[in-house]
Amino acid sequence: MERITISLEESLAREFDSLIRARGYANRSEAMRDLLRRELELARLAREEAPHCVASLSYVFNHHERRLAERLTDLQHHAHDLVVSSMHVHLDHDHCLETLFLRGHTGEVRALGEKIGAERGVRHAQLNLVPVEAEAVGQHVHARPHT
Repeated sequence: MERITISLEESLAREFDSLIRARGYANRSEAMRDLLRRELELARLAREEAPHCVASLSYVFNHHERRLAERLTDLQHHAHDLVVSSMHVHLDHDHCLETLFLRGHTGEVRALGEKIGAERGVRHAQLNLVPVEAEAVGQHVHARPHT
């Protein structure tokens, strides 16, 4: 492991310490490692240097919206190679929360997320991409996150 040293203004260091306590980190080093990993992965995604990913897509929709549930199901079936699993939760008499767990080529996963988020009646769509190294092992694929 390589050691680095950084200098921070006192106020920034205090804010950082408050943040890491609130998030439950044991020390500054682990918090900094997570921040660096997050920023590096975001940069890889922005530069389109992360060809494979796992992801979660969560969205809220009104199940009374005309044919919306059927349209969403059709989109999932057309992307059966990307959709690993789905979870459906009833929030109230009108609204549902659905989360899809996705795996595949980053561009295809992003396109599916945008398509579902753009459906009339879908609200609060949020796609969380995690870049991975994809490795074919026999008839299935291992997805290994970067360390």
